[in-house]
Formats: sequence, C-alpha cells, structure tokens
Amino acid sequence: MNKIITISREYGAGGHTIGQAVAKTLGIPFYDRDIVRETAKASGFDTELIETEGEDISKADSILKSICSVSSTYYHDTQEAIHDVQKAIILRFAQEGPCVILGRCADEILREAGIESINVFIHADDVHRAVRVSELIGSTNATEIQKVMTKKDSSRHTYYSRYTGKKWGDSKNYHLTLDSGILGYDLCVKLIAEAAQAEERAQ
Repeated sequence: MNKIITISREYGAGGHTIGQAVAKTLGIPFYDRDIVRETAKASGFDTELIETEGEDISKADSILKSICSVSSTYYHDTQEAIHDVQKAIILRFAQEGPCVILGRCADEILREAGIESINVFIHADDVHRAVRVSELIGSTNATEIQKVMTKKDSSRHTYYSRYTGKKWGDSKNYHLTLDSGILGYDLCVKLIAEAAQAEERAQ
C-alpha cells in the first residue's frame, strides 16, 4: 500500500480518532502532533505557537502580539515562515512512504507537489459533534460547546482558504466526504481503508 491519506475534519467529528484507526488498520504512520514537533525542531518556534498557527490563525495572532512588540507585518511573516516549514515537514513525511496526515492543508500541499493522495473530509451534525466536544473541553454547557465548535471550524476554514485558495469542506476538493455522526467511526475507518486498498489494486 503506497497511498497517502489526508484527513480534514470539522471540530468534534472524530477526524483524529478515525485517522489513527485508519493508520493502524493499514499498518502505516499517522502524523498529527509529529508535524508540530518536527516544525518546532526545524524552526525554533515554540510548539504552542506552531500548534495554534497550524489551523487557528486568530489565536496565533494574539500569541504573537503578546510576545513580539513589532509590526503586524512581522506577525504575518512569522505565520508564513511556520507554514513553509510545516509544508516541508509534510512533504518529507509523504516522501518517506504511505501514511495518514491530519489537517494542515496536507491535501493541497501534496497536490501541488504532484504527490498522489486520497483526500478525506470528515463531518457530522452539531448534536453528534457536541457530545464529542463536551468530552474534549470538559464542559456540558451547550452555549460554550457551540461557541467552541463555531470558532474552531471558522479558524480551519480561514486557514484552508488562506493557504489553498479553496473552500474548506467543499466536496469537490476531496475524494471522500463522510458523515461520522450517521456512519459511525468504525464504518468511516472501514470505508477509508477500503478506498486506499482498492486504489492500490487498481494501479
């Protein structure tokens, strides 16, 4: 199996859990925080800054402004620098062999580099996502949960649009778009793994 799989996801839709399970099923590496660690090592930037810059531009701005007394142009340049290093890390992982890469515009990064991948978008309705987000943030407050979901998704949409020029979540940008709320995590894993294996057999 020489296929690379990228997974984009709505917050709370289980993309991380599904991605890990797909990687385990196929016996290939799963990359998420590894990208953050390698980017920090290569760039010298703090891991918290890189993690927030990865898909949360607004939060990255506030962190940069709290540690830098320079112009907004520098903030932009810093984000661009982190993105460029992160892009190089993603390409390196992809060139090392089959893997599952979570978020960070990996689908478009690989497409631009001419590296084939199966690109997946995981989504779910607010009710299913709210249950998961409640676990993630440790709160049962419906207003707070909705606020976090909206903010996270908005940040991911902005980040994807900024660095790809495309619309995040648009089915035309992916090979598979799966509703984890209706299908369940296990079936999503099965469908993604089978798609990768079918693609391999067809080559």
